[in-house]
Amino acid sequence: MWIDTTYRSTETEIMDDLDMSGDILLDSLDKIAMINQWLGGNKLSLKGVKELLKDVDKNKEISIVDLGCGNGDMLRVLAQYGKKAGYKFKLLGIDANQATIDYAIELSADYINIEYIKLDVLTAEYLDINYDIVLCTLFLHHFVDETIVRLLKATYDRATIGVIVNDLHRHALAYFLFSLITFFDKNMMMKEDGKLSIQKGFKKADLVAYSRKIKCKNTIRWKWAFRYQWIMYKQ
Repeated sequence: MWIDTTYRSTETEIMDDLDMSGDILLDSLDKIAMINQWLGGNKLSLKGVKELLKDVDKNKEISIVDLGCGNGDMLRVLAQYGKKAGYKFKLLGIDANQATIDYAIELSADYINIEYIKLDVLTAEYLDINYDIVLCTLFLHHFVDETIVRLLKATYDRATIGVIVNDLHRHALAYFLFSLITFFDKNMMMKEDGKLSIQKGFKKADLVAYSRKIKCKNTIRWKWAFRYQWIMYKQ
């Protein structure tokens, strides 16, 4: 069960098949969202948004994009917070899997300020989108280092307020705890992808190295449960 986490894994997750669909995919999306909520992941991203917005005029419409949005749970959290706090949020979820987008649209039917589009963020079309804040929640670990730097550099350059990364700490104990939490779950895709995601996660030195290449004003904080909150500021 103990693993070597010295280097990031470059293996491909099952969910990286962008043409995947069906009940197993939707069940995996729901369980990933549920585990993320249990372990404080949504709160971590929300705290990052609050930090970026502390000096922003509430009368201004604020556009927030969630890359790799999954079933849209983070955008629904933001919509609820924005309504309660008096912000005018325009929320956009982006994912490259059409089945995932369709599911997120279904679950977000009651939220008038959330939209979703199927889009590969590594294409030129992504560069045509305007936004104030970008969220990358459990998303960046799907890519190799060079792609991460290229994507984040382009994203940071276009954001007017900032970028928030919430992703996994590559640690053997995190791998063990996830294996324990999901031991009795019958969804093998979710279990195997989850363990591989941790192996593809980050150590602080990785994020520091990326930030130096991007040349951004930023903070990197370790948070429970084995997460990094990396905030890049434009203001």
